[in-house]
Amino acid sequence: MTDAVIRAAELLKEHRASIDRLDAILVYTLAERFKHTQSVGRLKAEHDLPPSDPAREASQIERLERLAREADLDPEFARKFLNFVISEVIRHHIQHQS
Repeated sequence: MTDAVIRAAELLKEHRASIDRLDAILVYTLAERFKHTQSVGRLKAEHDLPPSDPAREASQIERLERLAREADLDPEFARKFLNFVISEVIRHHIQHQS
């Protein structure tokens, strides 16, 4: 193997280690977020509030798209991701109301 190939393999290993750490951060962050949304769902159920809040959801999507642009992340990806998370949160909220 050439020095360039060895260095490329080392860099690849470093990038993958960073990706693995970031994946762990994402998972733990999502878990923490869902703990809070579960609490919100219980509060909504206790007070007979609707599981969905379209105005808040629209505001959050707009906010996340802005943050994505600031972070140099595709805002469309950020919107799709938040829509997925919101749909999961609403599903949980509906379960609390059953």
